[in-house]
Amino acid sequence: MDKTATDAWQTIDSVAQNSGIENMAPPLQVALFLGALALLSSALVSLTSFTRIIIVLSFVRRALTTQEIPPNPVLIGLSLFLTLFTMGPTFDAIGSKALTPYLNQQGNPESEETVSLGEALRISADELRFFMIRQTRRNDLALFIHMSRIEPPETAEDTPMRVLVPAFIISELKTAFIMGFCLYVPFILIDLVVSTVLMSLGMMMMPPVVISLPFKILLFVLVDGWHLVAHALSASFA
Repeated sequence: MDKTATDAWQTIDSVAQNSGIENMAPPLQVALFLGALALLSSALVSLTSFTRIIIVLSFVRRALTTQEIPPNPVLIGLSLFLTLFTMGPTFDAIGSKALTPYLNQQGNPESEETVSLGEALRISADELRFFMIRQTRRNDLALFIHMSRIEPPETAEDTPMRVLVPAFIISELKTAFIMGFCLYVPFILIDLVVSTVLMSLGMMMMPPVVISLPFKILLFVLVDGWHLVAHALSASFA
């Protein structure tokens, strides 16, 4: 698990419970905000669907044996936008329940729909917790509850972030590797067929990957592979 992300969430939990955060001096609030931005990349990897998506897309490239095609910036960019797509309902809930009311408080403190910074952080954490719980396997969650030596929570929503985050990550890794295995199977069959044909023709010195690569690309294009991969990734978070 990413220790930085865990430490960040422990800090967020403590900040969210601190009712006096609004009384901090503006420079301290700015420093806290900038510190949170520094942990944004860790949060993106550890608390969202990004990990599963980037691993599956990397498996696609390796299964095709196309080396660096698509290049890393393309895969990362596609992963980011698929993350925004799959996390859309969660981000919308955070925006409507936490961000907008908090901004209303800053612009119009007398508005009825306002929340404090601590409350906004707590609501955001709850929305992310709800998303992660739905994607986390029970046995993974039970493992970290057992290792943390805490009392089992009465409901899944009561699970501490320091327990939920690592359970969520290993669940995402397992799911991504299962999807990667399924992607590899048809391309391995192509490699086996090409190797068998080359052996029967006595062309044992010819690397099978040189011959199989065009057939893999052709198969991937004919079945509209990128469409299927994007659909499978999006549907896996439904």
